[in-house]
Amino acid sequence: MSKPSVIDGIDYGPLAGLIGTWKGDKGVDRAPEPEGEERNLFYETILFEACGDVENAKEQVLAVVRYHQVVSRKSNDKVFHNETGYWSWDAKSGVLMQSLTIPRGFALLAGGRFDAKADYSGELVLEVKAAENDADWGIVQSPFLRDKARTTAFTHKVVLNGDAMSYTETTVLAIYGRRYDHIDVNRLMRV
Repeated sequence: MSKPSVIDGIDYGPLAGLIGTWKGDKGVDRAPEPEGEERNLFYETILFEACGDVENAKEQVLAVVRYHQVVSRKSNDKVFHNETGYWSWDAKSGVLMQSLTIPRGFALLAGGRFDAKADYSGELVLEVKAAENDADWGIVQSPFLRDKARTTAFTHKVVLNGDAMSYTETTVLAIYGRRYDHIDVNRLMRV
């Protein structure tokens, strides 16, 4: 059975499928090291909460879902990623946005499109992108990150199917004198 897209009178469209608490322990983090890469197995919890809608310039109405993601290594149970942000959707234009911040001195606004006439009863794919110096979907980072571990591009693909979610997130880095595609994947279930 599909989750309704209208909650408390607000049409969340594809974002309605995100709302709830998700847990997954199948995560793989492929991260750069000076002489190659490391792979970390991880588990995580992501909480998505309906926030209502917001209006921009009396012309745009966005449905908004807030989230908090906490990721821990299986090897030592230590948190190595803590992220907060928002997913927003404009039903009129089909624009889909993810804004996020992490406490390393990093933030971004990624964007994509989602067909407002889509059927929400099957598998949903949410996909957004951002890039360094992109006029629409940009990346902001501290001077340290810019100089030592600069993010040049970001893609995030989330696949929802009822109470199951999977994602692939790629962060392209300029680090250790080379380009590196930092990739995280996981499968989660709504609890």
